[in-house]
Amino acid sequence: MPFIVKNTSFPSFSDLLFPYSCRGCEHLGTPLCEHCKKYILSTHIDYCPNCKTKKTKSKCPNCHDLPPIYVVSDRNGLIGKLIHDYKYNSVRALSQPLAELLSEVLPKDLPKNAFLVPIPTATHHIRSRGFDHTLLLAKRLSRIRNIKTKPILLRAKNTVQVGSNRSERLSKAANAYEINPKIIPEKDATYILIDDVWTTGASVLSAISKLQSTGIKNIIVALLAYSSN
Repeated sequence: MPFIVKNTSFPSFSDLLFPYSCRGCEHLGTPLCEHCKKYILSTHIDYCPNCKTKKTKSKCPNCHDLPPIYVVSDRNGLIGKLIHDYKYNSVRALSQPLAELLSEVLPKDLPKNAFLVPIPTATHHIRSRGFDHTLLLAKRLSRIRNIKTKPILLRAKNTVQVGSNRSERLSKAANAYEINPKIIPEKDATYILIDDVWTTGASVLSAISKLQSTGIKNIIVALLAYSSN
């Protein structure tokens, strides 16, 4: 079992010296070594982040209105450290191994007419971090699975959800997205929503609703982590 680094608010001294050291075992040369990647996948459990129950199929039998949701791991594990460094410490190199983890949990045979849709990041977050983390993740996954990225969703309101409770987050996210007027929805295509963490589900649920409002029926959700708290 790899050494699990605690998810702190600031990068460790070793991270500053070796930005490409493995976040799991501190092996130099890569932000996530193959051993630790296999460890994360070995802890994968089919889990519905919405009703907090294990499931045996991609579509939760308890949440009939939701599309299939695929999640890599619990945020409390190593995946939480990876996401934190990727977003808040701007370790962009983590986009590749994170995309590889997503690829592993998604079905091997996806529809040919499928598109990756990154859930839009708030503009002020992009400015502060220097990049759009969900868009970069989708682009990496696009190369791995040979699926085109289609940014059909745009941010409609610069809402802030961090620190809000579930009801507040749901309220703020309700009208957070709009359809890109430059992209015509292909109603027979499959749209794979990409996001990092399901906390309350506000962002994902709002994005699903917005896509469905255009007549899109085939939706899949792919997430790096869920919050089990």
